[in-house]
Amino acid sequence: MTSHWEDFYATHLPPNCFEDNRSLLKEFCDRHYKLKSHIVLVTSGGTTVPLEHNTVRFVDNFSAGNRGSASAEYFLEHGYAVIFMHRTKSLEPFSRHFTGQQLLDMLELHEEGMSTTITVKPDSVDVLAPVLDKYKNAQETHRMLYITFTSVVDYMWLLRAACESLAPFERNAVLFLAAAVSDFYVPQDEMPTHKIQSGHGAPTISLQLVPKMLAPLVSLWVPHAYVVSFKLETDEALLIAKSRESLNKYKHKLVIANILQTRKNRVVFVTPNSNYEIVLTKDQAHTGLEIEEPIVADVVRRHQDYVREPEQQTQ
Repeated sequence: MTSHWEDFYATHLPPNCFEDNRSLLKEFCDRHYKLKSHIVLVTSGGTTVPLEHNTVRFVDNFSAGNRGSASAEYFLEHGYAVIFMHRTKSLEPFSRHFTGQQLLDMLELHEEGMSTTITVKPDSVDVLAPVLDKYKNAQETHRMLYITFTSVVDYMWLLRAACESLAPFERNAVLFLAAAVSDFYVPQDEMPTHKIQSGHGAPTISLQLVPKMLAPLVSLWVPHAYVVSFKLETDEALLIAKSRESLNKYKHKLVIANILQTRKNRVVFVTPNSNYEIVLTKDQAHTGLEIEEPIVADVVRRHQDYVREPEQQTQ
């Protein structure tokens, strides 16, 4: 008898360019496996739930990818190779620092005859240069791979493909699952082919629960990796209990829990045996510190301890 997650893959086609993305994942992971790199999969942004096959309407969530894109930068600073699997058009590492017209406002256009040049305004160099330097370093050292998804189905297929490529790393791999994955979806065989017509009245849409991929991920796909999930709640009273319930059910290493209203300055690390807070003070925020910096530093420390565990057990 098949499980719910196996049924999901059996009844939903992979996204366009899936094989191309799977090849990119394998090539990236093979290269860093030979280099004996520590590697992290960072998932980021929200997933859509299409309501039609030729999608015009869909259900979405608020996630813009702030936490995932920032965290990817900090993992790079700690020496990790990073697979950044993110929602199309959500925030990306490095470019996230310049939203809207900010980047264009930093540039100047110079036209001399038939020649046109673009330069950075002198008062913007100190802002742009450090970010550009880090981006160039990540590109030149081939330590960052960008993979995009849109729908929850795209995400599920790419997540499994990423795990297949990460499995050989065993304890040297981290999965930092920061994406806001939809809890509900419309099965493909229940979706209309074309745009739902409003002239027919308000539609009745039946949603089903998305299978929890933490179960096969932890037990089958990457059983030795250091797996970190996230829990977002709006009720403080539920936060720790639901996080520990998830750990007990799926047997992964860590849940990073946060409340919607305070997620940018407070998180709670929940492990099977303890929980503790990381809090960003107002003074720290005013200096430009992002809470993702201490979050990633703590995850890296815990991961390094986890990697050393087999050595300690044999001593």
